Amino acid sequence: MSDLPVTFRPGHTRVILLTAGVAIFVVISGIALLLEQLGPGERLSFILTGALIFGVLAQLARVKVVADDTGVTVVNIAGRRHLDWAEIVQVNLRPGDPWVFIDLSDGTSLPALGIQPGIAKRRAIADAHTLRALAEARATARDAEDRD
Repeated sequence: MSDLPVTFRPGHTRVILLTAGVAIFVVISGIALLLEQLGPGERLSFILTGALIFGVLAQLARVKVVADDTGVTVVNIAGRRHLDWAEIVQVNLRPGDPWVFIDLSDGTSLPALGIQPGIAKRRAIADAHTLRALAEARATARDAEDRD
């Protein structure tokens, strides 16, 4: 079991996305500056397109799961959600799943894109086990408090 807080994020995927974003921005901006027949507005549109592509890739790279004493914060592409430990019923990473799914006490399931087995499968499995162990330890402690 890890000391809290713990941050889980797909490191390799993040590096690839950010590197690709920078490379795309540099190439598109370079082309815009090297093509002499382009006017200032066209150059600006090339540069803004490169910046937009970088922004999208940076947004994809921001996914993470942070476990701390109060619960788990899941940062996905389009949002952030904080879960109290009591809300977490199960942490799942089944074969073929693109990322971890957190089953919640309200009967729903929340995808946690910060743990995904795409490039670093062993690390994702270890991270899923760590998050599962943290959730189970909190549930066991909560059950013990309820009995007292």
